[in-house]
Amino acid sequence: MRNLAALLFTGGLSFLLLVIVSQLNLGETPMIVGQRMLNEAGAEVGAANIVTSVLLAYRAFDTLGELSVLFAAATTAGLVLGHRRSDAVPDPDGGFILRAGADLLFPLLLVVGFYIIIYGHLTPGGGFQGGVILAAAFFVGVLGRPGTSLDHGVIIFIEGFAGASFIGVGLWALFAEGQFLKPMLETGTVGDLVSAGTLPLLSLALGLKVGSELAGLLTALSDTEAGEP
Repeated sequence: MRNLAALLFTGGLSFLLLVIVSQLNLGETPMIVGQRMLNEAGAEVGAANIVTSVLLAYRAFDTLGELSVLFAAATTAGLVLGHRRSDAVPDPDGGFILRAGADLLFPLLLVVGFYIIIYGHLTPGGGFQGGVILAAAFFVGVLGRPGTSLDHGVIIFIEGFAGASFIGVGLWALFAEGQFLKPMLETGTVGDLVSAGTLPLLSLALGLKVGSELAGLLTALSDTEAGEP
C-alpha cells in the first residue's frame, strides 16, 4: 500500500510538472526581466557584480527572508544540540602542529573573508560566501584547541547587531524613498571600491550575520561532542 501511494504521488506530481512546463512556452518567451538586469544593473545600482545587484537590490527583501530562515535553522539546531555536558572531559590538546596551523590560518581566513565581503559588489563573492569563511576562521581555532570554546555572548551580540543593521538600512530607505531596502546614496563609478551606494553596507551586515550564526552553530556542535560518552 505504501509503494502504491508513493507511485500515485510521483505520477501525479510528474503530470502536474508536465502541465506547467507545457504552458510556459520557453522557446518563445524572452527573458525580459533577466535581460533588463544585465543591461541596466550597472547604471541603476552601480555594482559591477550582477549577482550582488540581484541579492541586495532587486530582491533584497527575499535575501532578508533567507537570513530569517538561516537564523531559525541555526537557533533550532542550537537548541537540539544543547550545551557542553557538565560531566564532559575536555578534549586533549590538539598538538603543536594543529595549534600552529590554526594560528597561521586564522588571520589569513579573516583577511580573505572580509575581502570577499567588502569587494562583493565588484567581484564574485559577497556576504554569504565571506560569512562562511569568517565562521571557518574562528572555528579553526577551536579545532586547534579542542578544550576551548568561542564566547557565545560575543557571537550573539555580533549576530544581533548585524541583523539590526541590515533591517536599519532597509528602514532608512523606506522612510527616505518609500521603498524598503531600496539602494541609497550615490552609485558612484562602476568598478570603484566606493560605489554601489548602500550595497557594501548590506553585504557587510550580511557577512557578519552569516559568519556569527555559522560559527555559533559549529561551536555548539563542538561543545556537544566534547568529552567522552
